[in-house]
Amino acid sequence: MPTPTTNTRRCTTMAMVPPRPLPSGRGTTERGPGAKGRSERPGGVKPPSVPPLLLKGAGPAPAACRGPSPRAMMWLWRAGRGLLRRGHGGAAPRRGAEVLVSAAGGESSGIAEILMNRPHARNSLGKVFVNELFSALEQLRFDEKVRVVVFKSEVKGVFCAGADLKERAQMDDAEVGHFVKRLRNLMDEIAALPVPTIAAIDGYALGGGLELALACDLRVAASSAKMGLIETTRGLLPGAGGTQRLPRCVGIGLAKELIFTGRQIDGQQAASIGLVNHSVPQNNEGDAAYQRALTLAKEILPQAPFAVKMGKLAINRGMEVDIASGMAIEGMCYAQNIPTRDRQEGMAAFREKRLPLFTGK
Repeated sequence: MPTPTTNTRRCTTMAMVPPRPLPSGRGTTERGPGAKGRSERPGGVKPPSVPPLLLKGAGPAPAACRGPSPRAMMWLWRAGRGLLRRGHGGAAPRRGAEVLVSAAGGESSGIAEILMNRPHARNSLGKVFVNELFSALEQLRFDEKVRVVVFKSEVKGVFCAGADLKERAQMDDAEVGHFVKRLRNLMDEIAALPVPTIAAIDGYALGGGLELALACDLRVAASSAKMGLIETTRGLLPGAGGTQRLPRCVGIGLAKELIFTGRQIDGQQAASIGLVNHSVPQNNEGDAAYQRALTLAKEILPQAPFAVKMGKLAINRGMEVDIASGMAIEGMCYAQNIPTRDRQEGMAAFREKRLPLFTGK
């Protein structure tokens, strides 16, 4: 696959998202009889110290290049500890009118699928559809058995057609603004899933549909699939992350060209510019991208789950800051991995010349 187009990046500040509370509503610190207080750390592990360059009084830095604050770095530490401590049971299939959450078994155990099934509206982003996607994400977020999530359409020839314009036409201006903000939050929730996510694009992914795919970590497309941020052809502009995630994916120049023209491209073209990781010829069943996505997910499954999660966190946060701050973030994430059983298992497997068996602990 040709090398994706890249651009020189400016330093930007890192907008840290506060940690999501556990279902109990008490954050990442458990309470109750015998529970440790907020100032105590499980296992006697102390939070890593914040690198000097991130402390107050370490000297001024350009406003656009200042790294994460000490409070933000502490959040990274807590996020890592939270990933180790969470566990709310396996993800059982949840049937809804338009979304199905499915957990694979056998050799694919650990792969969860979010199946989009709104055939009468080509999986467009209507209110019910969006609500069910939020519920699916919430269900998977705290399931420690899930190691990879695949987004797949149950509607042949379509991944997601974008906004439900018929439903949108019945909203007033205030309602439109509120709903688009909710869509933006949905894409942020997809991006914030702690495990790797893969979009299997076997058909049209237009407007909000492509924004959904862009919120995933990896994308696989059938060569015949059609993708585009086509909002300008409808008197709109991308409002659910497209103007931010597309240039980070393909570069500023290409992103502007695709958004300004509203152009649609196929899977092969998308692969050539780095919009998707892989492009595959469509098969007779119409699920070639899904099959390739499953193969990719199975490559991820044997790897250490917590290390993969920390790698994702380090990349996502580090891309938003200057490299010095990014290196500090990497160090914070690495520190979370040092006391894990998986790291010890990996070292033992290497010494004993066997395959490691990672548990995510």
